[in-house]
Amino acid sequence: MKMRLLVAAALLSICTYVPVQAQSSLPPKKEVLKTLTLANRYFMNKWPDAGKQIVLHKTWPSNIWTRAVYYEGLMALHQIDPQKEYYDYAIQWGEKHKWGLRGGITTRNADNQACGQTYIDLYLIDKKKHEHRIHDIKASIDSMMKTEKVDDWNWIDAIQMAMPVMAQLGKLYNDTAYFRRMYEMYAYSKFQHGTEGLYNAKESLWWRDKDFVPPYKEPNGANCYWSRGNGWVLAALVRTMDLLPEKSPYYKIFLQDFKDMSAAILKIQRPDGFWNASLHDPSNYGGKELTGTSLFVYGMAWGVRKGYLDKKTYQPAITKAWNALAKECVHENGMLGYVQSTGKQPSDGQPVSYDKIPDFEDFGLGCFLLAGSEIYKSK
Repeated sequence: MKMRLLVAAALLSICTYVPVQAQSSLPPKKEVLKTLTLANRYFMNKWPDAGKQIVLHKTWPSNIWTRAVYYEGLMALHQIDPQKEYYDYAIQWGEKHKWGLRGGITTRNADNQACGQTYIDLYLIDKKKHEHRIHDIKASIDSMMKTEKVDDWNWIDAIQMAMPVMAQLGKLYNDTAYFRRMYEMYAYSKFQHGTEGLYNAKESLWWRDKDFVPPYKEPNGANCYWSRGNGWVLAALVRTMDLLPEKSPYYKIFLQDFKDMSAAILKIQRPDGFWNASLHDPSNYGGKELTGTSLFVYGMAWGVRKGYLDKKTYQPAITKAWNALAKECVHENGMLGYVQSTGKQPSDGQPVSYDKIPDFEDFGLGCFLLAGSEIYKSK
């Protein structure tokens, strides 16, 4: 009888051990790709016309920053799964907008320039090198560089929207002036916007803009660090370093900021794998949230793959986060849940839930595709 009980206990321990082990590892590549394809198919089916205006309480052209972030994600998906329909869909988007920017070539607004990241990617993919695809984005950045003004990025989202564009142009034209200017603008945001900059070196996180610099505090008395805002910066550093020569004097600066941010973000992950919208106050609209979590996965997975972040330290957090995103956010039809709508702080777009459709569905998907594509590369 005693022997039977011991055998039964051993079998039970084996049965309960397998699921735990499965949850502690990433799914196979084909499963990751299947999840990404499902989520992307949902959006492409919903928006077959890539140039259709976005109509909510007002009307926007579909080359605004939210859609630009989606196409960044689509291009990342295309890189790991080069389907012609993805390329064609992106080309249609550019053509419908005549490869232009909202606000025209004189715009200095980073949100308006975000579409340039995909325009340049498409220019580089096509061997015919259609110069018209990058004419407007280059003209816009060049018009900024003719001035000494470097304070345009007064909200941290802007760093992700525009800094990689400058890195792309610098690499494409082998012109370090683009690198120098993007660093000057980054440094101004980091050290001068607000009172003493939007980056708190003591906590290695960013305030979204001057409105959240102390004395502003969260309800629990902590500094207000918005998840998605910090995710934008982490993603911008990744996308910029992927283009910047490692010998560049700015590379080491960006890399150190990336490492410091990653270490700070790692410490505050939720037990379920997500990050709260308010990074230092889980009581202020705490809960699952896809966009910030996806951007952190994207950045950290890249860091591990490149050897910049210790795999033993970061991989468990990356794995936990991706499994949570894939299992708890993706509907059967590919719609994504737990996406915080557009805004600038933890309270915007609340409540966030599995079934709630955000005001814009595109940028959340873009963040998810970036994360998943990097997870795919890491396997």
